[in-house]
Amino acid sequence: MDADGAGSRFELSEAQRTFQAEVRALVEREVAPFAADYNARQVFPERSVRALAAAGLMGVQVPPEWGGRGLGALEYVLAMEEVCRACASTGVIMSVNNSLVCGPLARHGTPEQKERWLRPLARGERLGAFGLTEPEAGSDAAHIQMRAVRDGDGWVLDGEKRYITNGEEASVFVVMAVTAPEAPRGRVTAFIVERGTPGFVTGPRRSKLGVQAASTVDLTFSGCRVPTGHILGGEGNGLRVAFEALDRGRVGIAAQALGLGQACLEAALRHAKTRRQFGQRLADFQAIQFMLADMAMELEAARLLTYRAAARQDAGLPFSKEASMAKLFASEAANRAATKAVQIHGGLGYMREGTVERYFRDAKVTEIYEGTSEIQRLIIARHLLE
Repeated sequence: MDADGAGSRFELSEAQRTFQAEVRALVEREVAPFAADYNARQVFPERSVRALAAAGLMGVQVPPEWGGRGLGALEYVLAMEEVCRACASTGVIMSVNNSLVCGPLARHGTPEQKERWLRPLARGERLGAFGLTEPEAGSDAAHIQMRAVRDGDGWVLDGEKRYITNGEEASVFVVMAVTAPEAPRGRVTAFIVERGTPGFVTGPRRSKLGVQAASTVDLTFSGCRVPTGHILGGEGNGLRVAFEALDRGRVGIAAQALGLGQACLEAALRHAKTRRQFGQRLADFQAIQFMLADMAMELEAARLLTYRAAARQDAGLPFSKEASMAKLFASEAANRAATKAVQIHGGLGYMREGTVERYFRDAKVTEIYEGTSEIQRLIIARHLLE
């Protein structure tokens, strides 16, 4: 595969095609049959996540010596696309653990931190969550209010985090707190906090529009004391740790959107080929053909953008702009595909007994989390104007 700066070709290697087929078979066996039930009941997809962990997919890019699969960003994208084609909830659980928790630990963790937290996280023996968003700091992540004050050989954390994916089940949390409020814009530090630490509580599961099998909760820290050894990436380097993780996470969310969009296209094609109106198949109407053509074209463009961002990451090239382009385009393409899929299904598309209404609800959040579409446009523009 050509992974140079031009990103001119994306041909999967034989090993990558084999990996993709392996994940698809796993997903069809252990994720797809249970997705509707888990989401309808709004419960953690335990069986599916356990199967992903057994296949090494909770730590796709983590080196084998730390319990991971040791694969590249493109393989991670291929896996995310396949999982989210069946269940976006299971996909985002996997995404957070991989991109936002294992990733920072693998890049910035000390050997002791890797042994204590990265290894069990990559194996899927524990689950991670990432805390950046706050009641007054969403897109404006640099203005978080949570504080950490030095206390002897440790730090005391006080503040709140909001809308934290995996928060109900996670046992390891990477959270950002201001450690030097007097500095310009404050100096932010990343801390590792374990569930059960005194002064740290998780709120009840929030009710959401979509991805309902994945939990979303708020976190509260009140006099929560952690040792200095729980700092990740060095004091004052929290925003670097966070933004680096988000760049990689955006490639994963682009893949999530891509998988969702592909599921919409496949469902719409099946319905159009079998549903008959006015004496012919829906697929024989030009209006339906145009919708299907647009869906396929936009998803293929999204796939190329996503694969290119992953390939640049694997090649060690700058990829922040490409990650934002992939996340922006893929998320908006997925939402357009979901809308068209509902329209092609007509009344059935609006009913809960169908599948596309779930895809429609799940797709929306890909335009919001890990950086809204508006933030992605700002990032892209800033790169262009440098």
